[in-house]
Amino acid sequence: MRIALGIEYDGTDFFGWQRLKEGPSVQGRLEQALSRVADHPVEVSCAGRTDAGVHGRCQVVHFDTPAQRDMRGWVLGSCSNLPDSMAVLWAQPVADDFHARYAARSRRYRYRILNRPVRAALEARYVTWERLPLDAERMHQAAQALLGLHDFSAFRALSCQAKHPHRTVLSVDVRRDGEYVTLEIEANGFLHHMVRNIVGSLLLVGRGERAVEWMAELLAGCDRQVAGPTGPASGLTFVGPRYEARWGLPPEVSQ
Repeated sequence: MRIALGIEYDGTDFFGWQRLKEGPSVQGRLEQALSRVADHPVEVSCAGRTDAGVHGRCQVVHFDTPAQRDMRGWVLGSCSNLPDSMAVLWAQPVADDFHARYAARSRRYRYRILNRPVRAALEARYVTWERLPLDAERMHQAAQALLGLHDFSAFRALSCQAKHPHRTVLSVDVRRDGEYVTLEIEANGFLHHMVRNIVGSLLLVGRGERAVEWMAELLAGCDRQVAGPTGPASGLTFVGPRYEARWGLPPEVSQ
């Protein structure tokens, strides 16, 4: 049986999603928990790997197992074997040709910035702090240059292992809600550090240090060295992937 899971996690204390020989990873802890429930070694495939310190709102994974367990058993059994910073939200059987990564039509990220003179205390793990005033409307206008199919080399980490730098951004929005400035972005896929590098450049626009048109110039120039710095991991959350309705997954990951 092939089973899909929705996973929520606080990435602060992990070295990223991917299983490592040394150091805690989200994948490693999840596979340990699932293996205990299944009573056999379990390996999972995910919709999108996240970096160290990045959070997951509804990461989707799949795995194969001959073990006979009801879906509630997979959820509760896994949660009882996971640290407090991780939880299995739901479990359900899927078709044998479903693949968490390759079946995903798009992926969504959210980046939250606390914009006030004083740093965060209660939310320090989940936001990035910016003390200088930000113009969210200018940031939103600048971000619209990212829509569509582009070469995102200007926002690609040097360590990125993707075969090519071309991605299609389906939607992007920057808005202010009180002391918070939030970026929401959806694309068919993302390069390594792509969202955090975009945020680093948008912050310069928001502070008035760069023109709104600068984002379009960066895209055209394809030069990472002239773009803004990489934004901290703490403000970034992988909201989740989207799949075709035919897979029958929960509404939060279906379209």
